Amino acid sequence: MLDLNGKSILVTGGTGSFGKKFISLALQRYPNIRRLVVYSRDELKQFEMSQKFSTHQYPAMRYFIGDVRDGERFKRACEGVDIIVHAAALKQVPAAEYNPMECIKTNVMGAENVINAALDMGVKHVVALSTDKAAAPINLYGATKLCSDKLFIAANNMKGSRDVRFSVVRYGNVIGSRGSVIPFFLNKRKEGTLPITHPDMTRFNISLTEGVDLVMFALTHAWGGELFVPKIPSYRITDVATAIAPNAKQVVVGIRPGEKLHEDLITETDSLNTVELDNCYVICPPTATWTREEYAAKNNGALVPFGFTYNSGRNTEWLTIEQLREQIVTHIDPSFTHENF
Repeated sequence: MLDLNGKSILVTGGTGSFGKKFISLALQRYPNIRRLVVYSRDELKQFEMSQKFSTHQYPAMRYFIGDVRDGERFKRACEGVDIIVHAAALKQVPAAEYNPMECIKTNVMGAENVINAALDMGVKHVVALSTDKAAAPINLYGATKLCSDKLFIAANNMKGSRDVRFSVVRYGNVIGSRGSVIPFFLNKRKEGTLPITHPDMTRFNISLTEGVDLVMFALTHAWGGELFVPKIPSYRITDVATAIAPNAKQVVVGIRPGEKLHEDLITETDSLNTVELDNCYVICPPTATWTREEYAAKNNGALVPFGFTYNSGRNTEWLTIEQLREQIVTHIDPSFTHENF
């Protein structure tokens, strides 16, 4: 893995679920990081985060108030930065449907600001976080993230002689992240009923630590323009409800606007450019100066067959009800119990 000791790293959306986990693990694993910049727009969350990761205890820490929509402010924050991890986004599907231009300003125009700052300020590596909703999107949030993915991949075409690599990581629902289904069910179960959007609904599952590890893998293995997809299990939404509150009544309320029954991480068309590695799939850029065959040979990978798809409803790995309970204890609440619910 890429050694982050001595490096300056900036994390957009650094006070979010992923950002906090990335900061925590980076400080643990690389005690000699030169600078670790949290870039976000919420002063209260930065204040709260600075209580846990204080500049006194962690001299590398920096806290920048700013919005990725503000290109000049972001460029200022990138002075001397080696690596950008771009995690800032508006991600709530219903909110994006209702406020589309706000989502576009952050997720699309913000991505362009990150790219321009990286090119202008001598950044060496940029990894942008994507989502399963960007694969064959049916909602505005997914469409903006697909557009963002395309911008970061295409940025490698205009770097000129600059020594910089842009890549993307795409994964599914992060267990326990803000706004996700498990914390929602945990808060709701005391009422004795749990709302189920559709009894057949499935989702991919990944932990925050696994998400950070995928970013580290991308930083280490990116040639420029790849989209990294982890091999992760799926779960059924009804199994999540049963794991959390086995005695609660499950009430079907219908799929929300912009939601899918199952999520995709790799589409059939993506298979034309996809390489399978031991721990992940890599969608290679169609306009690179190298081929997916070269990438596969260099990384001991294999080309996936044409027509291959990676869909949460057709996954080969599934979390059982008991495994879901173990995940909740490990990643969300060590005192969790399903008894009496």
